[in-house]
Amino acid sequence: MLLLLLLAVGCNRGDHPRQLGLLAPDIVIHDGARELRLDQYRGKVVVLNFWASWCAPCLAEFPSLIDLQRKNPAIEVLAVSFDQDAAAYRQFLTDNHITGITTILDLSQQSNLAFGTTRPPESYIIGPEGHIRRKFIGPVDWTTPEIQEFISRLERGDRLRT
Repeated sequence: MLLLLLLAVGCNRGDHPRQLGLLAPDIVIHDGARELRLDQYRGKVVVLNFWASWCAPCLAEFPSLIDLQRKNPAIEVLAVSFDQDAAAYRQFLTDNHITGITTILDLSQQSNLAFGTTRPPESYIIGPEGHIRRKFIGPVDWTTPEIQEFISRLERGDRLRT
């Protein structure tokens, strides 16, 4: 069964994964204190970032994710950690001053597995209608003009190729 899961996940790791254009999985994350439902952000562009506290490239990516959210308040940056240690997750946020974006811990790892993500960082841009429009494997500079323009076009409702 694990082999089948890994094979299925591998199909979504290329430069044009089969998920593009599909409705994003309707994930629900409970971290003990709160619940986050992806469908509660329908109508907004969502940047869904999967990360972990032990991932050095994830740390390098956070400043541009925070800057993206600051410059684009109409979108929603959701940073989902699939750490297995809640204390390490909280300490990472504190030590690295991660603020200004929505972060949540998914100890169950059901959300990242629903997207086929097993190695952080991986990120998805989800359009206002709930469809996956882009996938990024590895750290991204979210402040590049190309990404800013792509997000702006999604916000305007432009038809974009997937």
